[in-house]
Amino acid sequence: MASSPDHLFGLRNSFYIGAYHAAITSSQSVPAHALSPDDLLERDALLYRSYIAIGSHQLVIGEIGPGAATALQAVKLLAAYLSGDAGNRESAVSRLRELLSDAAIGSNPILRLMAGTIFMHERDYAEALKHTHSGGNMELLALNVQIYLQMHRADHAEKQLRVMQQLDEDHTLTQLANAWVDLVMGGSKIQEAHLIFQDLSEKYPPTCTILNGKALCSMHMGNFEDAEGLLLESLNKDAKDAETLANLTVCSLNLGKPATRYLNQLKLVNPEHTLVKRMSSAADSFDRACQAMA
Repeated sequence: MASSPDHLFGLRNSFYIGAYHAAITSSQSVPAHALSPDDLLERDALLYRSYIAIGSHQLVIGEIGPGAATALQAVKLLAAYLSGDAGNRESAVSRLRELLSDAAIGSNPILRLMAGTIFMHERDYAEALKHTHSGGNMELLALNVQIYLQMHRADHAEKQLRVMQQLDEDHTLTQLANAWVDLVMGGSKIQEAHLIFQDLSEKYPPTCTILNGKALCSMHMGNFEDAEGLLLESLNKDAKDAETLANLTVCSLNLGKPATRYLNQLKLVNPEHTLVKRMSSAADSFDRACQAMA
């Protein structure tokens, strides 16, 4: 028997590569009558996650009501977590823990995915892995790769990547995860990562995700002018993309160009970004050293 068509294939791929506006449009073009209840829920979760990715947190918070399914409640918590101050974040984490402790819903894959994402933002990697380590789908496995890389455990990230490759070597998330691991491994692996991003850029319209990937490869290979061109193209697509601003800051410094504007924009867009914290810590250390010498 022929398998039924995967109506969400295009929507998923658009989301994975960072084509969020395309994902939003795609979600609205999928005929609801062709989808199973689980597919409808996945469609709505991807739609709202796309809105979160473009910064429309309040839209998501406003549209997902208290009676919505567990998966959508979890997506709403991510929107709430990313939308505000420390109080909002604490409240979202507290509610998330309540949902995870409920035996009836705690194993929901989208809830686990949102939990892993939020705890990764909290830099509580052990708690993130508690909910994601068992995998269950390609997104959870890809998130495991990201978490392990942030923990500087490339060995564990490689193991997760091998699981993904065994399941579906050609999957977009497998390709992206492969490139992330290659970038961290460095050396000859950088060229392999570059080929992956080049292949993705030939298959799909250039997104901030793809352009930043190519730019990171160029910077690793010392081609900062090429990287700057790619990052400016990315900035033109989304002037508030945090990774673009962070990479432009680093790239500009390596080119001997002013980087303050990009760093200031990054502070406004994402004050919790790792680069902002590192630069702030470095500035504080410099100030303390100057005071000690005065």
